[in-house]
Amino acid sequence: MSRAKGSGTATLADLLAIPEDQRRHEIINGELVEKKAASGEHGRAQGRVISQLGGAFDRKPGGPKGPGGWWFATEVEVALAPNQIYRPDIVGWRRDRVPLAPADAVVDVRPDWVCEILSTNRGDDLVRKYAGYFAAGVPHYWILDPRDETLMIYRWSQAAYLGVLMAARGQVVRPEPFDALEFDLGVFFGDDEA
Repeated sequence: MSRAKGSGTATLADLLAIPEDQRRHEIINGELVEKKAASGEHGRAQGRVISQLGGAFDRKPGGPKGPGGWWFATEVEVALAPNQIYRPDIVGWRRDRVPLAPADAVVDVRPDWVCEILSTNRGDDLVRKYAGYFAAGVPHYWILDPRDETLMIYRWSQAAYLGVLMAARGQVVRPEPFDALEFDLGVFFGDDEA
């Protein structure tokens, strides 16, 4: 495995050679990268996003609880390309495109939405993984920053990701692709719902 670290030639086999209980790694541009431990504010924001979106969207479409139509997962390995295997903080697939919840150890189905929460991995999320998600055609990319209490939302277009929302705590938003509902952005950073 030391051959792959920093060499740009890491493969899925290198990733899977790491014992599962120690595997907190990604392959970014062919380099095996260990994800550093996330901060408490990162973990809290991750939980809050899942709790806010999950009840309304992570279920079959329709019904009184919200629009539904999505599968969500956290910290799963997603293979976007042989040299790009990421571990997004939160990832989602539309049920109309992916009828069964992705369940493999390494998911090779392109997500419809990814949310990265900035912490110790800021450079990867803002630059290297941003480029990888774009190249793979991920339609919606969120970058949530618990330190600055901001949310940036990007929508894929052929030329580049388009910034469609830049918002901060205190703003009420309808964030793509979950714009069927309105959220006070503070709920993602620990505010109780109003």
